[in-house]
This record gives sequence, structure tokens and C-alpha cells, in this order.
Amino acid sequence: MLSTSNLSLQFGKQVLFSNVNIKFVNNSCYGVIGANGSGKSTFLKILTSEISPSSGEVVAEKNKRISFLKQDHFEYDDISLIKTVLMGHKDLFELMEAKDAIYAKPDFSEEDGIKVSEMEKTFQEMDGWSAESNARETLSGLGIKEDYHDLLMKDVDHDIKVKVLLAQAIFGNPDILILDEPTNNLDIKTITWLEDFLLNFRNLVIVVSHNRNFLDTIC
Repeated sequence: MLSTSNLSLQFGKQVLFSNVNIKFVNNSCYGVIGANGSGKSTFLKILTSEISPSSGEVVAEKNKRISFLKQDHFEYDDISLIKTVLMGHKDLFELMEAKDAIYAKPDFSEEDGIKVSEMEKTFQEMDGWSAESNARETLSGLGIKEDYHDLLMKDVDHDIKVKVLLAQAIFGNPDILILDEPTNNLDIKTITWLEDFLLNFRNLVIVVSHNRNFLDTIC
């Protein structure tokens, strides 16, 4: 569950919204609609703590992972497509990196062995051994050929970057999935794939979109 309590946001004398009290419950998909400039994307950024409200608060259940579709298509330019997707699950990715760094040590010690064995246990509990294959499956489902998976983001076209960032957002079964205009720059086949994915997604989804057919299908 995710909720807001007396949430307000004001820029100077302009009040974008005030005293918003709303509750989003699990296993539901919510569509956020409104005119351009009405504050939809800003509201999502408050929900994900990217920006702070003028007053009030956002309350999320403890230990729930929130995933947010990013719009910066250049943030991961020097990172491979597959690694960009894996970074969508921050805790898992950081564990993978830390584990690999220990294994790569030239002076690997007994203490390192004990530490990494504990990390491996956590890694297994997080379904880490299936992470890369799941990420590749998601990329393929979005129409990105396997030949592209290990390329750097800067070496692929804009339409592929859009799909990779979408794959990053949905990777790892987040508890709360927040999508801002997810169908922008997507072809019909990919939109249909996303609709099917969200219809089968059992956690909380909050989506901003101007695509009425898309909202009618998923919400």
C-alpha cells in the first residue's frame, strides 16, 4: 500500500495541489489523468521521493520496493543494455557487484570466503541466479534482439533506449511500479506486450498516460 497524507505542493504563489489524501492499495492498477501542466509527473516524483512536497507526507509499507520509469535516455550511455536492466533492482545489482569484486581480489582470504558465502545465500534468496536470464527475456519480449543485449546504450537507437528503460522499471517484480507515459515512442506490438504484462502483474501499478485505449485496458 502507498498513501499520501495532507500532501501539498506550491511554487511561489502557484499552488499545484493541496491537502491530497489518497490511498493506493495492492494488486491494483491506477491511471492518473489530467491536462498538460496539471502536475501529474510532479505528483509521481513526490511519490518516488525524487522531489519533496511543500507539506504533508508519502507513506509506503516497509520493505516495499518502488520502481519508477526513468525518462533520462542518456543516463546509462556507457553501460550495456543488460546491465542497465539489472540496475533496476538496486539491492540485487549492488550485491552482484560487491560479490564479484570480492571474487576478483588477488589476495582472496579465508575471511573473504566467509563473507562471500553469506552474500551468496542472500543472492540466492533474491533469485539472483535467474536475474540475468530474466532480464534478457524481458528485453527480448520488448522486441530487442539478443545481439543488442551486450551493446552499450550509446550505441543503440533512441527507440531501443526507451524499451530498455521500460525493461529496467519492470525488472525484478517491484512491489510498487510507477510509470510516467510508458507508451511514448513505443510501437503497437510493444504496447500490446506491455498491456499483457501489466494485466498479469499482481502488485501495485500507478501510471500517467494520455493513451485512453491503454488506460482502458490496464486499469
